[in-house]
This record gives sequence, C-alpha cells and structure tokens, in this order.
Amino acid sequence: MTHLTVRNFAHIKNIEINLTDLTILVGAQGTGKSLFLQWLKASYDGRQIVDALRDAGQETDPDLLIDQIFGLGMGNAWNKDTSSVTLDRKSITPRNISRIGNGKENVFFIPAHRSMLISDGWASPFQKLTAETPVVARLFSQNLFDRFSSKQIDKLFPLDKVLKKEYRLLIDDAIYHGGLIGLERDKQHSKRLKLSHGTTHLPFVTWTAGQREFTPLLLGLYHLLPSTKLRKRKEIDWVVIEEPEMGLHPQAISVFMLLVLDLIWRGYKIVISTHSPTILSAVWMVKRLQDYGSSWHKVCEGFQIKKNQSMKNVAETALKAKYGVYLFHFDSDGKIVSKNISSLDPGNDDDDISGWGGLIGFTSQFGKTVRKAANEATE
Repeated sequence: MTHLTVRNFAHIKNIEINLTDLTILVGAQGTGKSLFLQWLKASYDGRQIVDALRDAGQETDPDLLIDQIFGLGMGNAWNKDTSSVTLDRKSITPRNISRIGNGKENVFFIPAHRSMLISDGWASPFQKLTAETPVVARLFSQNLFDRFSSKQIDKLFPLDKVLKKEYRLLIDDAIYHGGLIGLERDKQHSKRLKLSHGTTHLPFVTWTAGQREFTPLLLGLYHLLPSTKLRKRKEIDWVVIEEPEMGLHPQAISVFMLLVLDLIWRGYKIVISTHSPTILSAVWMVKRLQDYGSSWHKVCEGFQIKKNQSMKNVAETALKAKYGVYLFHFDSDGKIVSKNISSLDPGNDDDDISGWGGLIGFTSQFGKTVRKAANEATE
C-alpha cells in the first residue's frame, strides 16, 4: 500500500490514507478531499506540473507554487513551520516539488466540474486557463484539447475498438440513448461537440446534465485505454476521479463503477472522491462477495452484465483487489481529520461505519422518523 499524509494544510489537521487498488474518499463538502487529491498528484508529478507552468510562461518560484497548483489565494494554506506532506515517508514541500518525478504523467487526474472546461463544446489549452483554476483541471483541459484537436478524431462515441461491447451498450442505455457523440465544424470553422440522433444535431449546451458531465469523464477514460493491445499506458499508474456521479442517474453510476473495475484489471490504482451511496454500494457488494468466497459470476450478476470470458477476467480481478474507504470530517476543534471506514459494516456500532460516512445515515434517519410516526399514529 501507498501511504500519503497531509498535515496542517489549509483547514486540514491530519489526513492519513493507505491507498490500495481502489480507494474511496467520502465526507461533506469542504472537508478537504480535493486538496488531498491534488497533493497526491503533486507528490508523484511535481516536475510535470512545474514544467507545464513554465511552458505556459507562469511563475514557478517555490514561494508561489501553492497558489499556482491549488488556485490563486491558496498560498497562505501552507505554513513552512507546521505544514507537512509525506508520501511513503518522503517529504513533499514547495521547495522540492519541481524535482519530483521524471516530467511524465504518473497520476491521471479527472477533476470535478469537468463540464465547465468544455462549456462551449470545446476544451481550452493549459495556458488559456488562469491561475484561479487548479492545475489539475488545467492539465485535464489540455488533455481534452489535444484529443479534440486531433485530425483523426471526429467520432467520440461509440468507438468499437476502445470500449468493450458490453460497456458501450450499457453506456448508451444509461446516458446517450442511441445518440452519437462527435465533433463538427461551426460557422467559424471551429470544431464543437455534437450529439446526433438521426438528422438532429444537438450542441453541447442543450445536452442533459448527465451527458455534459459524463462525456468529458468518458474522454478521460479513453486516455487510459491505449490504442494498441497493451492493457494500460506504461507511464500512468494512478487514476484520480473526483465526484464521478455528478449529474448521473444511479444506472449510469453503476456503469461507471464497472469501468472502474476494468481499470483495476488493466493495472491502474484508482482513487475516487464521492457523495454517492451507489458507488459505496458497489464496493460493499464486491467486498461481501470476497468474504463469501463467491465466484466471478456473482460480480457479473451484480452489475447485470453477461458472463463471458472478457468479463470473467475483470470480475476475477475485482474479487482479488483491495478496497479502502475513508471519511473526511471535522473534529471537535473544527479541523479536518480522516477515519478508516473500509468495512462498511451496516451492523457496526460506529455510526460513521454503519452509515457509510453519512451517505446512508440521513436516509436511515428518514426511515426511523416515518416508523416512529406510524407507531404513534396507531397508539
């Protein structure tokens, strides 16, 4: 396992996470999940980040790096006397970030609010986004820009040789409903995203919220699927995905989790931040199937997908993988700390564990209130 610790940064007091094959971070808004994940990126890809900033003509002085990486105004979040970040006991600071990594991308980061990066149907290059935008979002936007700019790419979904047929059918059923995603030239001869149903072509701004949020997420996943017969990109080991559930129906979230299991089979380690009980339900199911020594068929049944050799490999890997779930929350001093709730045991006496970090606790409370009202009404 990889151990990442962030202490005394912004409102984070102490976050300690053991990162496994799939690590899920939960917690209310404003509990530092994004800050932690951005430190994970910087702890592996510091040199890549600094090189990108330099290429864009921006300042990379260590005293300014926190603002450049986390967004303008974040500089005061780092205290040189009390703040610390360690990755497997190696200290990470603004002074040594530029020397971390080999300049290539080891952590592929898909940020939240990704649809805002293509609000007009086209992604902006890194240098067009200001320092107010965190560097992970700027790097992801550059990745989309490169894909959109390719002369060979006009069709984006469905792509026969990128996703397994089983996944394409599930994605279409949950999100696009027979629609074709592609790029077309507008009156200014610039390419823009379009969703086509027969002869009807819908511009990006008219798509559903789920389609707008899922499409850049899907394009990010395409980056992780090499066009060759290799399972994964050689240089990338980690995939970070923030709030994948944004705008999505539970059916689509279930499809996304199946894609996550495919990424694990390919050899990536995944870290997800989420507010979705559906994501935790999928993890809970697989962990219980592990406990029962179940066959790979049960994984396919859970995701309602055909049992074939292709899915057997993914499902068997899922039953061997390690899963971690961590709650980010405020302590009695109003500072953020972490808690391991990986067992997700509904019968645990600890409400944080049984309530899955609060994601099902509120639903349970609603049920208790209704039962109490029903009992009182019959007295």
